[in-house]
Amino acid sequence: MPGSSRPPIAILKHEVKAGSFREDLFYRLSVVTLRVPPLSERRTDIPLLAERFLREALERNGRSHLSLGEETVRTLVAYDWPGNVRELESAIEYAVLHARGHEVEPEDLPEKFQTPRIKATARSPLSALFGDLPSLDELERRYLLHVLEAAGGNRTRAAEIMGIDRRTLYRMIERYGIDAAE
Repeated sequence: MPGSSRPPIAILKHEVKAGSFREDLFYRLSVVTLRVPPLSERRTDIPLLAERFLREALERNGRSHLSLGEETVRTLVAYDWPGNVRELESAIEYAVLHARGHEVEPEDLPEKFQTPRIKATARSPLSALFGDLPSLDELERRYLLHVLEAAGGNRTRAAEIMGIDRRTLYRMIERYGIDAAE
């Protein structure tokens, strides 16, 4: 069922009922279910992924000394990514083939990135935080994750950075269901 919007577990359940997927294997696979949010919900991952895809594309195409411009990164972050990570990889490959200078400019990206909405959003540095119009709770969760990462997982330091008591930090971590490993 390519292109299905149903979760994979629902698709497999359907296949078990239809007799085209082994029931015992289904139960072995359904022990752990991982949810990987779409790229549009992980905008902070876009610059890192784009840099990685850039290095790979440069190597494949025998190019060097090409970097992503700041406005280009903001353009990538502003886009909604219906094709997810594969679409990002494809866009970077396209840009590597079309870049004329030593820096990938927004104009080097595929045509779908040239819309007025994306260009306007890319001009605002705050769009990376607010582009998808998250709730206040979601912003707080993102900020908490960012501070924990910046503090190297040191919760005492994270509480200091945020200007809150350590117990408050622990309650926030529990409230947002943030795993100790994150």
